[in-house]
Amino acid sequence: MSKKIGLFYGTQTGNTESDAEKIRDEFGDEVVTLHPLYEADATTFDEYELLIIGSPTWDIGQLQSDWESFFPDLDEIDFSGKRVAYFGDGDQYGYADNFQDAMGILEEKISQRGGKTVGYWPTEGYDFENSRALKNGKLVGLALDEGSQSDLTDEQIKTWVTQLKTEFGL
Repeated sequence: MSKKIGLFYGTQTGNTESDAEKIRDEFGDEVVTLHPLYEADATTFDEYELLIIGSPTWDIGQLQSDWESFFPDLDEIDFSGKRVAYFGDGDQYGYADNFQDAMGILEEKISQRGGKTVGYWPTEGYDFENSRALKNGKLVGLALDEGSQSDLTDEQIKTWVTQLKTEFGL
């Protein structure tokens, strides 16, 4: 039996939800279960050893509202032994000083709680000044920019999912 992946996401405008659905479809819906964050609680994360976390960066480098509300609950979750991939929506031109910060904030917290980050993504093809999601020269996850690079989203998701299948051992 193949491993199941829990994909947890928050969305404000619907872009992150749409991206989550595309990621699920690329893996296959028998592999990935979507969890809108507003329907999840801390125990839902316990069901999976493979996780995908999705969040847009909101306002000026802030967490999306569902993640902002849920953030204290992350302290109740033991992520030890879990492999965690991240994706986010951000605006590299309008918010070049905090591109994908929400993804970085979540990755930092979940790593502190024992999660092992997989799915690092190259910075080539992006134009930004600073990001909390930047670690060792790469982004901690798939950086999507629906505002200025929506034409790249489908191919980026395909490439990233192929990478994750290897890193998740699927």
